[in-house]
Amino acid sequence: MTLDRAVLAFAGCMVLLSVVLTVFVHPYFVWFTMFIGVNMLQSAFTGFCPAAMLFAKLGIKPGCAF
Repeated sequence: MTLDRAVLAFAGCMVLLSVVLTVFVHPYFVWFTMFIGVNMLQSAFTGFCPAAMLFAKLGIKPGCAF
């Protein structure tokens, strides 16, 4: 698995988790969903992604985007 796919998989899991938490735990978890979306947008424009930096330090091989 490349770094790009790992970041996309992680982002998808976090979005799904936040939606489940919003539905079953408390509606304020929608802010977590919004945070993830904003982080994905800023990453698309700036190229700065904390998850990509973490996965790179864990030894996942780089892909095209990161």
